[in-house]
Amino acid sequence: MHTLFVGSSNQKKLSELSEALAGLPVRLLTPREWPTPLPIPAENEITFFGNARAKALAYANATGELTLADDSGLEVQALDGAPGVHSARFAGPHATDVDNNRLLLERLRHVPLERRLARFVCCLVVARGSEILISAEGTCEGVISLLPRGASGFGYDPLFHLPELGKSFAELDSKEKLERSHRGRALRALRPRLEALLLTRSVP
Repeated sequence: MHTLFVGSSNQKKLSELSEALAGLPVRLLTPREWPTPLPIPAENEITFFGNARAKALAYANATGELTLADDSGLEVQALDGAPGVHSARFAGPHATDVDNNRLLLERLRHVPLERRLARFVCCLVVARGSEILISAEGTCEGVISLLPRGASGFGYDPLFHLPELGKSFAELDSKEKLERSHRGRALRALRPRLEALLLTRSVP
């Protein structure tokens, strides 16, 4: 069994990662379980990949472990791609999901439904020491609804509507969401490469 340090303390995100990587010979370890406090990496890059790369390298160097980090967010066409890499802090550095969703609806107040096209993006990076070993990306297209719907998920999930299902991300169960989400798609692209890495490299 190998240790895979995951550079996130978001429990809902960690649940998705754990479900998607189930069956691999890895034990997930998070910052909360690390014996000493770890510095929080800066997220000041201009791309999702850049932020995921920076987090993966920072945690890999700090822990000495094989490390997985991600950066993900929402891009809204009518807002020229915003909130983008600022998705988690769209309404400010200490914003809650409710704050971010409220601001998004306010910015789109005069935008008709047919122009509220959006997509979720997830970039995953696996690093060891100062080396990037593998990476993967996943996206999911949708529409920002007029009102929040559903009680599951997190972040912008209540506002992200999938027209083909007639549901928001927050109305899907974990299996349905993993099948269609940006993170689920990125993880499915990453999984065989991670499995091959574990088999072919000496990863303690």
